[in-house]
Amino acid sequence: MRIATCLAALLTLSGPALAQPFHHPYGEWRQYNSDWLSACPDAINENAADFSGYSCFSSTGSQELNEANLPAYKLTLVHNRLNGAIDLAITVSPSMGEYDPAKPMLLHFGGEAPIALSWGTDLETRDNVINQYFVIGADLDAVLARMTERNAVFLSVPLKGVDRPVRSRMSLRGVLASLDFMSTYARRVAQY
Repeated sequence: MRIATCLAALLTLSGPALAQPFHHPYGEWRQYNSDWLSACPDAINENAADFSGYSCFSSTGSQELNEANLPAYKLTLVHNRLNGAIDLAITVSPSMGEYDPAKPMLLHFGGEAPIALSWGTDLETRDNVINQYFVIGADLDAVLARMTERNAVFLSVPLKGVDRPVRSRMSLRGVLASLDFMSTYARRVAQY
């Protein structure tokens, strides 16, 4: 009996992986995937000035909150609905301080050497957003591969005027389900 109870509890804990998409009143399909929230808007604006008009998104945030009561650090997967490309954006919005581009951000995937992301080589901003950094180059494929294999990553962000980088644990539980949701819902819109 005890084994059956433990098995039932284990199946209950895996429930978010079986989450069902739902239509949100803001005009998008959403799905909670463990610690990630995914969204695909109903319409694709192929002529949008930035990626938000033609992309699906999946995000997770840090436990640390800023003054707006939002995660101070966030990882966002961006699925371009026009060409299928996947991007990773790191949002840095603590209450005090800002990213110091003279020093690299580090991604620590347990037991491995950290992946160092340097401004201009491995990180860039897009569309006039000053606190969202997109991973570019060869590092993007390596980071995405590790994100699908691990359950957490530590993000180290150097802040201007602070001696030590801020280190935040980011959950990766739900990354595979989020990628699957975005792929499935990328073209589920009335216009196609």
